[in-house]
Amino acid sequence: MTESPWAPPLADLAVLGRRGLVVGALAGVVSAAGLVLNPAQFYRSYLVAFVFVLGVALGSLAISMLHHMSGGAWGLVIRRILEASSRTLPLVALFAVPLLFGLRHLYPWADPARVAGDEILRHRAIYMNPTFFTVRLAVCLLLWTVFAQALSRLSKKQDDAPAPGLERRMQLVAAPGLAVYCLLVTIASVDLLMSLDPHWYSAIYGVYVVGGQAISGMAFTLLVSLFLVRKGAMRGVLQPRHVHDLGNLLLAFTMLWAYFALSQFLIIWSGNLPEEIGFFHDRLGGGWGVLSVSLALFHFAVPFVFLLSRDFKRDIGKLAWAAGLLLFMRWVDLFWLASPAFHPGRLSVHWLDLTTPVALFGLWLAAFARELGRRSLLPANDPNLAVALEVHAHG
Repeated sequence: MTESPWAPPLADLAVLGRRGLVVGALAGVVSAAGLVLNPAQFYRSYLVAFVFVLGVALGSLAISMLHHMSGGAWGLVIRRILEASSRTLPLVALFAVPLLFGLRHLYPWADPARVAGDEILRHRAIYMNPTFFTVRLAVCLLLWTVFAQALSRLSKKQDDAPAPGLERRMQLVAAPGLAVYCLLVTIASVDLLMSLDPHWYSAIYGVYVVGGQAISGMAFTLLVSLFLVRKGAMRGVLQPRHVHDLGNLLLAFTMLWAYFALSQFLIIWSGNLPEEIGFFHDRLGGGWGVLSVSLALFHFAVPFVFLLSRDFKRDIGKLAWAAGLLLFMRWVDLFWLASPAFHPGRLSVHWLDLTTPVALFGLWLAAFARELGRRSLLPANDPNLAVALEVHAHG
């Protein structure tokens, strides 16, 4: 790795990792105190934090598989960032363990007393129960990790020695992997988020979450790209044309998320069925409406306007500002999805809602920095790399 012309900035990554570890550990200690003082609130906040971190790792995996399927210079220059993110999935799986101890604080179907008094919960008990929930979540995390590790191993093998067949093998892993990813995200999103209100359902919920994860993965990747450019590691590699393509992808994912969000709202609102409309009724009143408007503005409208600009999308520094905003709004969106189930009448933000995501993301960032430092920043033996790095007259 040290002989590679694209060696990662190990010292800078070590500093980033240490900072993430220290901040995450401190926030974790504070959050642990919250677990003792208010267990119910701790698990509610922890759920949002967990799904947020999971979304960054899974979004990176999905974009990586998309690149293997489609090709393109844009994916080669960020492939190692995506792979490092997806290799953190075993740690994310460990983050899921505390949730299993707080199911009764989160889900009505996990409380035997509530199940006994609710005909719908009794009807769904064969599927929605703590044991089957745990099995499904474990299977999802395992399969996601298997695909991530398979692609990462093949990529590492390509670094060790050029082999014409490796590119095709990665495509053969990515094709079913992308389909399995979408299916499992749908299952997990229903389990983790939609079942907070087991009387409500939406057929488009899974793809809505998939769209959000794509934004999380791309936004984080752009922020890391800016970090590497400023440290000199990617300077001269990440050209304006690459940045422009990444900006277009971020714009596409943002529009996709907005399309799913608006479609879900219009279908349910126009249907005006009591068992469906309550979801949006709870999120448009009692202070939650302010959060709903902020999502429309800062998760779509504001980034959309800036991402339409060609000049904006060709400047990694400017594009990173949009990425940072969207990454923060991803947490806001997940908070908006989950928290009204516990506070339907009023907007409520607890200090644990702030410390738990800082704790998990800080610890996750430390693991990511370690993984990114283990390999060259570019796949040196990829047959398409030379073309991807050609300097074009117009950047």
